[in-house]
Amino acid sequence: MNVRRWSLATGLLFLISGVAGGLGEAYIPMALIVRGNPAATLANIRAHELLFRLGFATYLVEAMADIALALVFYVLLRRVNKEIALLSAFFGLVSTAVYAVAEFFYLAITLVPNDPAAASLLLRAFSLCGTVASAFYGVASLIRGILIVRSRYLPKFLGALMAIAGIGFIVKTYLAVLAPPYASDLLLLPMFLTLLAMTAWFLTKGVNAAKWEEAAGLQ
Repeated sequence: MNVRRWSLATGLLFLISGVAGGLGEAYIPMALIVRGNPAATLANIRAHELLFRLGFATYLVEAMADIALALVFYVLLRRVNKEIALLSAFFGLVSTAVYAVAEFFYLAITLVPNDPAAASLLLRAFSLCGTVASAFYGVASLIRGILIVRSRYLPKFLGALMAIAGIGFIVKTYLAVLAPPYASDLLLLPMFLTLLAMTAWFLTKGVNAAKWEEAAGLQ
């Protein structure tokens, strides 16, 4: 297996996921959704329908990149612990699937262009599914971070960053359920830093090939 190619694939997938996710999950929805005001949200969507649909399209790009990342991380981390690496892949795929449901509710708003009550219900479903997806994403990231720390062929600081980012997602999810006023978006900042670090590292440095081969010999 050419580990350099897998490293480059990981970096590219992180780049695609980060850019598409930033647009589809953050920037565009924040530009259109007016919290607590479904009528204003519908007006924004009607006025900027192309932007609204672009948000959904970019999310689909992110989802496909995340599915590929689930495979890539399994391949890269199975030499640490095959079963736990597979578990992280399952959590990652479930996260993507649940958020796909959230995006379905988001897109369905276009079916009720003149019904603020229905739009409000769809927005709540979108938010709820997104919250649930974050928990699974956080667990997947936490597990991957721990495996990276233990890998010896990837730097420990990357694993620590990813583990902290995963914990941030998990904590924010439970705060959103149990204590919404404290569910700050600042808890997601470590994931932004992790995406930057992972993208840069895998595109420039990648996996330590010698230690990768040593890990294969220990299996």
